[in-house]
Amino acid sequence: MRRPLIGVMGAGKNATADDCELGRQLGALVAGKGWVLLSGGTALGVMDASCRAASEAGGLVVAVIAQSDDRKMSKYVDVPIFTGMLTGRNFINALSSDVMIACGTMAAGTLSEVAMSLRAEKDVILVECEADTEAFLKRLGRDKVHIERTPEAAVARAEKLLALDRPIASDQVTA
Repeated sequence: MRRPLIGVMGAGKNATADDCELGRQLGALVAGKGWVLLSGGTALGVMDASCRAASEAGGLVVAVIAQSDDRKMSKYVDVPIFTGMLTGRNFINALSSDVMIACGTMAAGTLSEVAMSLRAEKDVILVECEADTEAFLKRLGRDKVHIERTPEAAVARAEKLLALDRPIASDQVTA
């Protein structure tokens, strides 16, 4: 059975220190679960913070890169997927995430990734997003939008969602 891909999305150049701290915590927690971190992979903001933390925790970091080369890529990416698609790469992040966790301040790029995930009927967990953004996305995505206040709670929710959506390996079935 393949390892889950957990998308951690958040602001890049406009990320606050708090946003980056959320990304750092999420990256470390995702790696600690043995999951694969999926990111936009830019060397900025939440992307860089989550990639660094996952890498330092021994996790695997996959990034869907907007450019066709590694000039703007986080040095903590293990598996880059170069697209040259700029923001079009957001479709790949949205569709490839088994569960997406979006954190902190949302700009248009992160919001588009969340909206595409919801359009594809995928679960999205919001952590420490602005109240008006949470309310809008909850109306848009209904039961596919899960609001959590801490990275730990977000990862616990992701674990529950994965258990609902993923088959149990035969060696995990008990009599």
